[in-house]
Amino acid sequence: MSNSTADFLQQLRQSVRDGSFIHLVLSRPRGGAADSDVSKVSVRPVELKSGSHLQFTETVGAQERHRNLDGDSACGEIESLFGSTFRHGHLYTAACDLTAKVKGDGVRLTRSKPSRKKPSSSESAHDRTKQYLIPEGTPCAFLAEIGVMTADGKVKSAKYDKFRQINRFLEFVEDILGELPAEGPLRIIDFGCGKSYLTFALHWLLIERHQLEVDIRGLDLKADVIRNCSSIAKRLGCDGLSFEVGSIETCQPTTDIDMTVSLHACDTATDAALGKAVEWNSKVILAVPCCQHELSQRLVPNLLPPVQRHGILRERFASLATDSLRALALEVLGYRAQIVEFIDMDHTAKNLLIRAVRRSSTRNVEAEIAEYRALRASFGPGPIALENTLGPALEVALDSR
Repeated sequence: MSNSTADFLQQLRQSVRDGSFIHLVLSRPRGGAADSDVSKVSVRPVELKSGSHLQFTETVGAQERHRNLDGDSACGEIESLFGSTFRHGHLYTAACDLTAKVKGDGVRLTRSKPSRKKPSSSESAHDRTKQYLIPEGTPCAFLAEIGVMTADGKVKSAKYDKFRQINRFLEFVEDILGELPAEGPLRIIDFGCGKSYLTFALHWLLIERHQLEVDIRGLDLKADVIRNCSSIAKRLGCDGLSFEVGSIETCQPTTDIDMTVSLHACDTATDAALGKAVEWNSKVILAVPCCQHELSQRLVPNLLPPVQRHGILRERFASLATDSLRALALEVLGYRAQIVEFIDMDHTAKNLLIRAVRRSSTRNVEAEIAEYRALRASFGPGPIALENTLGPALEVALDSR
């Protein structure tokens, strides 16, 4: 065991013993994870009737498994997993944050100031209040600058839904950080960034929380929006963050892109963004579709007549079917795709996020191809935007079976 590994695990055990332990995340499985493998393990303290325990949350595909262990057993389990099963470990304590990354035969250990507050006993119980990546009550410069939070860290009541949305988005990014390159700047493009609430949040997460190097470009067609975002970035000293007037169609990066973000792109603009992401060999795709009209007018007449009889149901069904087609197409093209809830329905109807991660190895996709063809038949013959933008790659993949 290397000195860095020993230091990391010693700090883990010490924090559990003295009560300063807050959270642990193990990620980046060795050798790439199959669908049945655990892709991430999160550990947090919980108070049960039998006393204090650590709860393990294991992510398997789109599912989560939970189990509770006492302190010594939990530390032993973590020691067996780090290094052998997972290459990255992120430990959060009241004293400091520690990040351990396996590099070749060694481990690189990074220590930084604590970024999380220790939850109260009531918050450690199963009915605890939500703990956000950007905590309430802690000043955050970019949130204050964009008007979500006051300078002293209080979330403005009128902006609380936006605060929740930002944190939810960061949770999705946090989950897939282990899939991104550990060295060099992370190259990220955000299409239609608008006021860039989430673009600034993404920069904060990667720079402030994880001390990573980034090259983030926010694109939007509105020149005044870009000027405002650029001004904010300059005032905040956001290294590696830039904004420019541009569109999905005109953007031409000179290197592969690590992450492509497209939030609330209207109708077929989401398909255009997915097409560019695949073309650029993007390792991660995050897309929140919006205003999906193209396929609602193309449903074959004999498909679910009771649904098509009602306009609102027809629109919603077509919208869900469109996102299903998008996820299946990404699976066929070598991604692990999920459709997850972006924010509660009470706060926005645009509540689904497509999260896709490029697989490290090929797999049999005959089932996905069959499902794609069956669902695609619901919209009759003729070209659709998704197939036009994904181009020959999808056509070749579909015709190969």
